[in-house]
Amino acid sequence: MLAEPTGSPDTILVCIRGNSGSGKSSIARELRRRHGRGCALVEQDYLRRIVLRERDLPGGIAPALIAQTVRFALDHGYHVVLEGIMHSSRYRSVLTSLRDGHRGRSLFCYLDVSLDETLRRHLTRPQASEFTAEHMSGWYAAHDVLGWPDELVLPETTGLDEAVQAIATLAGLPQTGRDDDLLPDVLSP
Repeated sequence: MLAEPTGSPDTILVCIRGNSGSGKSSIARELRRRHGRGCALVEQDYLRRIVLRERDLPGGIAPALIAQTVRFALDHGYHVVLEGIMHSSRYRSVLTSLRDGHRGRSLFCYLDVSLDETLRRHLTRPQASEFTAEHMSGWYAAHDVLGWPDELVLPETTGLDEAVQAIATLAGLPQTGRDDDLLPDVLSP
């Protein structure tokens, strides 16, 4: 089954996957910030946990909402940075459909971070009190790559700036954001 065409030849889709605590949200937010306006950030946790209040279990509707949100933004001329754990066992078909249906460039990245490093990083996050190391160990999936030949796999030794630069360069996502892009719309044109 062919994916429905979405976006345009000019739109860019970046998907950043990895385990909880691997750094994907920080990378995604910085990538979008450095781009500036015209780049949508689609966070799996926000749509699944906040909007739907759904657990990440087989048969859930979060994957469909995520795909619909990504397509909507691409179809309206936005570049999209999609981030989340998105285990390959539950999200492969949705991610494949997004990749195959996108008219523009797509880059899928996986942050390959060990469980020990994931747990160490978790202690520095605001969510450290929301869930335990035991929870994170239960969610952890080692080297959960999609296995696509063009998938970018970044090792845990990759720093934030290095990751953002590598992803932006490979995706062709311009990094032109200005600080005034962060002002409320009433204060900036």
